[in-house]
Amino acid sequence: MTRVAALVLRAIIGFALFTGPMVAQQPAPPPLTVEKIYGRGGLIGNLPSGITWSPDGKHVTYIDGGELIDLDPGSDKPHVLVSRAKLSTLGESPASEQDRDHRERYRMSSYLWAPDCSHLLFDSNGRLWLYDLKNGTGIQVGFTGTASGDDPKFSPNGDAISFVRDHSLAVVHLRDVANPMSLVSGTAGTGIINGEVDWVYEEELDVRSNYFWSPDSKDLAYLQMNESQVPESPIVDSLPVHAKTLLQPYPQPGDNNPDVRVGVVNASGGKTVWMKVPVHAGHDYIPRFGWVDRRTVWIETLTRDHKRRGLYFADSATGQCHLVLELIDDKFLDENYDVAIENGNIILTNWSDGHNHIYLYKYEANDPASATATLGKQLTSGEYEVTAISSIDWGKKLVYFASNQGNPLEQQLWQVSFDGQSRQLTDAAGHHDGNFSYSGGSFVDTFSTRTTPPTLSLCPEGKECKTFWSTRAVEPYHLHEPDELKVKAHDGTTLYATLMLPEVSHGLGSVPLIVNPYGGPGAQTVINRWGDHEWADNLLFDELLSQHGFAVLRTDNRGMGNRGRAFAQAAYHNFGPIQLEDQLTVLDDVLENYPQLDKENLGWWGWSWGGTFTLYALTHSDRFRAGIAVAPVTDWRNYDSIYTERYLSLPSEFAEGYKDFSVVNSAAQLKGRLLLAHGTGDDNVHLQNSIQFIQALIEARIPYDLQLFPGKTHSIAGSDARIQLFNCILAHFEKYLKPEPQ
Repeated sequence: MTRVAALVLRAIIGFALFTGPMVAQQPAPPPLTVEKIYGRGGLIGNLPSGITWSPDGKHVTYIDGGELIDLDPGSDKPHVLVSRAKLSTLGESPASEQDRDHRERYRMSSYLWAPDCSHLLFDSNGRLWLYDLKNGTGIQVGFTGTASGDDPKFSPNGDAISFVRDHSLAVVHLRDVANPMSLVSGTAGTGIINGEVDWVYEEELDVRSNYFWSPDSKDLAYLQMNESQVPESPIVDSLPVHAKTLLQPYPQPGDNNPDVRVGVVNASGGKTVWMKVPVHAGHDYIPRFGWVDRRTVWIETLTRDHKRRGLYFADSATGQCHLVLELIDDKFLDENYDVAIENGNIILTNWSDGHNHIYLYKYEANDPASATATLGKQLTSGEYEVTAISSIDWGKKLVYFASNQGNPLEQQLWQVSFDGQSRQLTDAAGHHDGNFSYSGGSFVDTFSTRTTPPTLSLCPEGKECKTFWSTRAVEPYHLHEPDELKVKAHDGTTLYATLMLPEVSHGLGSVPLIVNPYGGPGAQTVINRWGDHEWADNLLFDELLSQHGFAVLRTDNRGMGNRGRAFAQAAYHNFGPIQLEDQLTVLDDVLENYPQLDKENLGWWGWSWGGTFTLYALTHSDRFRAGIAVAPVTDWRNYDSIYTERYLSLPSEFAEGYKDFSVVNSAAQLKGRLLLAHGTGDDNVHLQNSIQFIQALIEARIPYDLQLFPGKTHSIAGSDARIQLFNCILAHFEKYLKPEPQ
């Protein structure tokens, strides 16, 4: 029997079962609702957060139910380390919608261990509390009752705590009663931020900190950013009686980027010594930096065109520096800028052989300034991606990492020695994330599949993993797996997709189909993993749509991530045509092989790049009756410089591409009924994108629907907003993809 014939028979049998006599069946699972999925805590509740290993590796802690839990790797027994009552006494300072969103999106930890393993530092939205585990008391850092700051750190010897306050770097000296706090980087001037991460570095270069202690606890290296020449974008809060406007420094394509430089300052204050690294002011980037040893700073640079990445060693006393190694690509480099350096070894990843792999370089540890680094060994190789380096045990010469070796839709944890010998640490089919102790070896494994929510297990080195957190909340709903598909693109590339079908169809050609891709660079959505609840890429909303009679198709097209350099670089100077070609190729294959699908009632929706993709599809194809674009970029000149120029170069160098790929210029060709949704406080994709597209629709006299979320940022977070948004999505497709009965 052919595949098509078998599928037709399946559809007919399904129709017959649906309309035939009732037979004894198991109780039907409860229906999913938007309120169940996106209500407070979500369907599966809140996972433990802030999983952190103590410096000595004897404790792993996490916050669950408002309590700080300690899980002893030796006994595997959890106990309450800091009670809910104690944590509540530390206070909760108010936070803006933007601040709450950033702390969630960028995974900022709410506490950290002291080097002595007997104190914790809690960060309550910028208010810092030093908590003594022996006597159960906490004091606010700064001793004035008003001190606050971000990105706190202990000095390596534990005698000081540093943080960013008022755009400058401050240090609290815990043992110096006479001079408890000093603003070591000086007061920041207009447009100057010292040691602080700005939005564009945080979002596009994955920077989480911009200052670091020297190994001897005497100095700090920090990045200074001068944003005075960066254009500002207004974000208006219209909820108060008197509206407020935030002016956000936001470099767009071709604009001045922040001027950046690395300085070294004594922990007690004084003059900053600036490292003499050759960067083009207002253009180039410094994604990472740190300490080689107590006298030497390493600094990574990236040219504005993303084609040249350099690593420099600099003398912290004089600022003199030299180039240690350089990586070059004729299109753009991979986006993993992490570097690890210690005792003559440099470990980093790059995709110079076609896939992202781990490389070990060597330098002269006794005299870092003496020469350039040499390649010691490529530690991993093959047609797979190293997705993350998790930890490095320098003493045992082991690297712990995650990769999709063996299956591009899954992720396993591995270790590899400095001589290239590798060993797999996990093997259950699905997706594993590892949180390793500082010395490596022991780790917490967060494991999930498409239909299995995350399970957290403690895996002590050399011992069996034991689960310490899981949930059975979704079991009553009998979630079913989507069909997993492989389709060849026009150039022969394998494209992976999933198709979620209703369990029962009403006959041939009866099921409306919703296409829901992301489509943009870096992401991978067709993967055997419980998706991110915040971004709706998990199975639950697809399952809800299937319960309402819709099929959902997700495809990872060329230009997306975790499939190698050539796959990713398909997005170079191509932000629409090749992506749409792949989506339509898979769509046509699915319509041919699943006869229950209704090719006359097709929908499309997406978020962020996926929202832009919705508008591109609806303006470059007439096949879709309805579409939903959430927070879309409608003109690539509106988006930030780092991201956009990586793929489209400068507007002056690729003017036609900016014109052709910006959907605002094709709005008059829109087909199908459109719903636009956007948060008015979006500091990532500004509201001006939707406003400009609406103006183009008005000029073309094309009707549309609009849903605004006052004050909400790019993630449109919060249960009330999420329930409203996803009910709107469901209602839109119910209205426009289900024809009226004859």
